[in-house]
Amino acid sequence: MPNAQQSASPSTSNSPLRPRLQRPLRIALFGFGTVGSSVARILAESKPRELELTHIFNRRVARKRVDWTPSSVLWSEDAEAVLASDADVIVELVGGLDPAGAWVRRALESGKSVVTANKKLIAYHGVNLERLAAAQGGHIKYGAAVAGGIPVIPGLEQGLAGDRIERIEGILNGTCNFILSKMQEGSEYGTVLAEAQTRGYAEADPTEDVCGFDARAKLAILMRLALRVQVDPDEIVPRSITAVAAVDFSYARDLGCTIRQVARAQQSNGDLAATVGPMLVDLRSPLAWSQGTENMVIVRGHYCGEVVFSGHGAGGHPTAVAVVSDLLALAHGSRRVEVSSAPAHLGTEFEVPHYIRFLVADRPGIVAAITGALASQQINIRAILQKPGYPANALPFVVTVEPCKTSALKRALAQVRGMDCMLVEPLDLQILE
Repeated sequence: MPNAQQSASPSTSNSPLRPRLQRPLRIALFGFGTVGSSVARILAESKPRELELTHIFNRRVARKRVDWTPSSVLWSEDAEAVLASDADVIVELVGGLDPAGAWVRRALESGKSVVTANKKLIAYHGVNLERLAAAQGGHIKYGAAVAGGIPVIPGLEQGLAGDRIERIEGILNGTCNFILSKMQEGSEYGTVLAEAQTRGYAEADPTEDVCGFDARAKLAILMRLALRVQVDPDEIVPRSITAVAAVDFSYARDLGCTIRQVARAQQSNGDLAATVGPMLVDLRSPLAWSQGTENMVIVRGHYCGEVVFSGHGAGGHPTAVAVVSDLLALAHGSRRVEVSSAPAHLGTEFEVPHYIRFLVADRPGIVAAITGALASQQINIRAILQKPGYPANALPFVVTVEPCKTSALKRALAQVRGMDCMLVEPLDLQILE
């Protein structure tokens, strides 16, 4: 498994981050949750001479105060006062677009630098924030925004900068990967979600994760760095994992596959496609090996072929490692590699095989109706699978089809979903080959 290391390049002579031999870089931490407390813990235990934690901001900060940080640290619930302090770098770990976005802009406007793990902020406003940082003499680094502690972003910015990336696909959400890899063992979605929430892997409202919005934001960032295109994340329509059931894993095994939430994007001959959602993944694929909260990104370059980044992408400590690494890079005069990119729009669809699971009250003519609907869109059936042991009044069966566009398949399924024998909406999953 290749390792991507972030190398430091000297900043310009007028950079406020250059003269670091005189004193450590002063750090103000915004957010003292799972990641923020892990960042503080690393700084307190490792004591890097280049970094000094000077401020910790959090709402109702008294409930967050701990006794293991240096006594010199100023704890505050006044964001404006911390932004106006002598801190050199604001570490933003609150997340979301507001008020975090306003704090980041204020810091950059004042000439401070910013380190953040905020994937939504970078996905929607990263280009403008980088321009603001450059104009004011500061820097913004976000190595922790995608895949936590896995060095995907520095790997793309530097390790693979000499290649022409054609495709990127990966498991970018640890919550979904935990749920689906546990369902692979036979559990149903609701049971595993409750376990994920108990363990702290899933929020009380898991919508952002299970519906694909989190992975979508991360994919948009990777598309800018890998494919060199600026895409509005809202153009990428995510699909939820909530309709996937234990029976789908049983059928997937029969097909030599498992199911994972996959984010993928591809650029070919000027055509750009991107999608996020649960997909059937061949058991021989590295994506199938990712278990629990692990993340994985596979990048295919024109010259170097496939490069795989894998590891613990979620959690406080792995993400904090990426944050501290960004801070050390700044302390040593490093700046973000400027990756040129251009605005773009999604203009095509993936043409791949599909898995379609139906749940019906059995009666004659169902398969004929489905076959006719598929044929009307020039979609060829690959296989029909039906497991024994299910009652006729709630019978699951699966149809797999040859490569086709999702839009064509949607038109075909629209012709059959109104049949009175259909008990639930047919589940359509792409098959990643």
